[in-house]
Amino acid sequence: MRPDELDIDAEPVRRLIAEQFPQWAGRPVRPVRSAGTDNAMYRLGDDLVARLPRLPGGQGQIIREHRWLPRPAPHLPLPVPVPLAVGEPGAGFARPRGVYRWLDGSNGLVELADVAVELGRFVAALHMRSAPTPGGGTPGVPEGRRGPAWGRRGPP
Repeated sequence: MRPDELDIDAEPVRRLIAEQFPQWAGRPVRPVRSAGTDNAMYRLGDDLVARLPRLPGGQGQIIREHRWLPRPAPHLPLPVPVPLAVGEPGAGFARPRGVYRWLDGSNGLVELADVAVELGRFVAALHMRSAPTPGGGTPGVPEGRRGPAWGRRGPP
């Protein structure tokens, strides 16, 4: 663990959910195994997941995702996690957290050619702006800042 990384387990997640999202308080909470280190993820029942930033910089991701993900999601050729709620700091956890719809899937072996085609369509949808973003900005780029150089005049 890094010096500023939080160690998170299921019990604080239960308390956070009960405190701010009573509609989901009775759901079972179980950790999601992940190779990622920026966030801890916990299933809330079978159809939801809570994502908690372990590092200070991760809280901005949660807020940005809840602001812009719902707009392009219906226009993309692959599903993206649908944000449902943002939790405020509380119950001993000083960072915002997100609750999303769970996307079923697996990390098993897949046909790489199919994955490449689907990923290409997904990226093209974002680059060609067929998927709207708030204010027409580039997702993940702070307001008032430019994205890639080609973003000013369209893709090459």
